[in-house]
Amino acid sequence: MFDGSRAFGSFAVPDTVKAREFYGGTLGLDVRPVAGMEEEGLIRIGLADDHTILVYPKPDHVPATYTVLNLVVDDIGAAVDELARRGVRTLRYEGFDQDEKGIAHGTPSVAWFTDPAGNVVSVIQEA
Repeated sequence: MFDGSRAFGSFAVPDTVKAREFYGGTLGLDVRPVAGMEEEGLIRIGLADDHTILVYPKPDHVPATYTVLNLVVDDIGAAVDELARRGVRTLRYEGFDQDEKGIAHGTPSVAWFTDPAGNVVSVIQEA
């Protein structure tokens, strides 16, 4: 019934220009406008194997209280250090044993941060 090979996730932000600067500039991901939807401000974050995440503007946006995007990394310590160098600060959650960098070590190890809209994003080291 569904073609999973063409499925994609999405989330909202109040300002896709700021989102494009953050996801493209700060995080270094491939961010492009959606062809034919430039006037509406829709953008896509490119991931591996032609998978994308749609980011759309929503003026009355309320930040998600859950993680909207998980970015897998090989070395979470190095990733968190680089994020900090770029001005991104990790979040602290009650109930998680996080180190001084904000990393919850385990399988997987994870650290959370927010985008300019307040949506939660994480970096994860799976092994």
